[in-house]
Amino acid sequence: IDRSTAQSCRRRREDEEEKESGGHGMESKVRCVWFLLVVAVVVAAGVETVRGAGECGRVPVDQVALKLAPCAAATQNPRAAVPPNCCAQVRSIGRNPKCLCAVMLSNTARSAGVKPAVAMTIPKRCAIANRPIGYKCGPYTLP
Repeated sequence: IDRSTAQSCRRRREDEEEKESGGHGMESKVRCVWFLLVVAVVVAAGVETVRGAGECGRVPVDQVALKLAPCAAATQNPRAAVPPNCCAQVRSIGRNPKCLCAVMLSNTARSAGVKPAVAMTIPKRCAIANRPIGYKCGPYTLP
């Protein structure tokens, strides 16, 4: 809840208290508290939705990138053999091209020395038949 919303609520409550007399001041406080609770619930729901809306669903991209550790050499050298366990992970992650793209361009991949242009060739080098050929991944295209 931002400061301006809280201030607006406080001002509204004070204005209502001035207009009303008797025990009605408590009623406006209750309304204000309910208003703030509703705003808090809406904000919390929005944050949870954003968490689930990542390229790889609820799993952070950098966490998925760690699954591609067996691909390390193959992401740096286009002539390196691609290990079968790397192909298995790429096949699994590649079912969601947005996730695969995000993983290959992630901070974790960058820190590990992954060359994105080389990494994009791994699905083809693994002979994955249903790979997303032509999928645009940033400035790269999956072959």
